[in-house]
Parts: sequence; C-alpha cells; structure tokens
Amino acid sequence: MATQTPPEFSISKQINPFQNTSYCMDTKELWDVLYSVLPTLITVIFFFGLLGNIFALSIFLLLRRRLTVAEIYLANLSASDLVFVVGLPFWAVSVQEQFTWPFGHALCHIINGAIKANMFTSIFLAVAISRDRYIALVHTLSSRIQRSQRQAQIICVCIWFLGGLLSIPTFLFRSVGIVPDLNTSACILQFPHKAWYSIRIVELSVVGFILPLIAIIFFNSQIIASLRSRTKSNIKRSGETRDTKATTLLLTLVTVFIICWTPYHCFAILEYLFWVKAVQGCFWEELIDLGLIYANFFAFLNSCLNPVIYVFVGKLFRVRICEVYKQCTTRCFVNVSLG
Repeated sequence: MATQTPPEFSISKQINPFQNTSYCMDTKELWDVLYSVLPTLITVIFFFGLLGNIFALSIFLLLRRRLTVAEIYLANLSASDLVFVVGLPFWAVSVQEQFTWPFGHALCHIINGAIKANMFTSIFLAVAISRDRYIALVHTLSSRIQRSQRQAQIICVCIWFLGGLLSIPTFLFRSVGIVPDLNTSACILQFPHKAWYSIRIVELSVVGFILPLIAIIFFNSQIIASLRSRTKSNIKRSGETRDTKATTLLLTLVTVFIICWTPYHCFAILEYLFWVKAVQGCFWEELIDLGLIYANFFAFLNSCLNPVIYVFVGKLFRVRICEVYKQCTTRCFVNVSLG
C-alpha cells in the first residue's frame, strides 16, 4: 500500500511500522491478475537477459586484444545487468506466492542488496559512458589524455565500490518480516527510525537518479550539439565514422535506460510524498501501489534490452562478434590440424 515504507527497489509489498494502513477499495482482481501474469513475464526477462548478457560479456572477454575505453564500460554494464537478472527468479517466485519470501533471511539480504548495488552501478555507468563520449567528441584535442584504458578501469572499479557502498543499508535492514495486510511473511525493509525513510529517498532518487540524470542530459546535449555543428560545417576527421557509430550505440543505451527507469523513480517519489501526507486519498494510494509494481517490471526490461541494442544498433559490436568467431574457428582449425 502507499503508506508502506518509502520506496526501495523490490516488488514486494512493504509496511510502515509507524502508521496503520488499510485498503481504500477492493482491488483484489487486479492483484490476482498481477500474481498470475507477472511471475511469467519476470521469468521471460530473466531467461533472455541471462543469455543476452552472457553472450555480450563473452564477446568482450574473448577478444584477443585490449578493450577500447568504450568497450570497457560496455563490458562492465553487461556484468552489472547479468548480476541484476540473476536475482529475478527469486522475485518471480515471491510474487507467485503473493509476496511470501520462502528463501530465508540470508538470501533476503543478499539478493536485494545485490539488486540495489547494481541499480546504482548501472546509472553511474550510464554517466561514465556519456562522459566518455562527451570527451571524445567535444574535447577532441585532450581526449587522448583523458580517455585511457587505465583510467576507464579505475572509474569502473570506483563505480562498483560506490554501488556497493550505497547498498549497505539494504543489506543491513532487509529482513523477512510479517506484513499484516497481506497475511504473509515477506522480504521487507525495516528501518530502526523514521529518519531513515527520508535518507533513503534522497539516496535512491536524488543520488541514484536525479543528479546522474542531470549529468547525462548535459553530456548528451553537448554531444548532439557537437555532431550537428560538424554536420553543418562539413568538418571531417580521422575516425569520425567509427566515433559516430559508437556514439549512436551509447546514446541509444542511455536513452533506453532513462525510459525504463524514469517511471519507477517517479512512483518512488510519489510514494514518499504519500507517506509524508503531501498527497492523500484512495486514488493516490491505489495508483501508487499498482504503479510501483508495474514500474518495477518496466525497469527489469532494461537489463534484457541492452544486449539486443548491442546487436541491432552496435555495428562495431557486430564486427567484434565476427572477430571472436574468426578467432574461435581459427583455433579449432589449428587444433584439428595438430591433432
């Protein structure tokens, strides 16, 4: 319900221990549809997301050369998506059991902490990708100094560390508890003090979305302006075609990420506003309840769509697939010959 704990990434109903709640209207049929349909859809996303991200990550790892700066970021994004989708079957089962969590306290901490860490990791990688394209296309002269593989690796390590750091409260405060309104034992957030709710909405939606979104919009607006300026002035330079292809791929990834995650954060903020009584009423309560569930599902799609974008938008990625294929076939041919 909308008066549950302020938003946290999960599709489990949560409870606010400081406030009594009740349904305003009968939405049993809507929830029954959700319980029966959503688990199947989550399982499909898990299946394609798992295969797609394993495939994408293997292409990057099997290349017999050092990855480019852009490929380093994409490889880390694939790894982040892979970790993310691994946790989805647990939530599919939980939803099917009407949010009962049958996997114990340890997995409640681990699965939700990992999902939360990778939510932050993904958005910060989107910022890093946008910044990299910004430097490559807008600050071309200094790009060789500011865009090295070593620097990209260090940035990725810092992003993973920061994502893990920001997920610590989820690791600590997630636990299996009784939700009276659902008459079930669910994996929920149980903060020790009301102040934590305000801290978490700042961390979740301000640090984890709004500020990164501002940075992404700035970098990409500068990139688009630079590309338009070059088109109008007919300026050509070495490697421009390759840069344009890479930029198209990365802009598509960032755009899809924003589209998939914006609804979730909008409902998360709306839920917090309901919790502090800035908005009230049955309409808002039911809208937030169902909206958060479906917005979570929409966010899940992002990890499944990224490998598809690599293949259908990333022309250079398709070249990398051919490179790996040639490497593997050549190696097999040599082994057969030697044998």
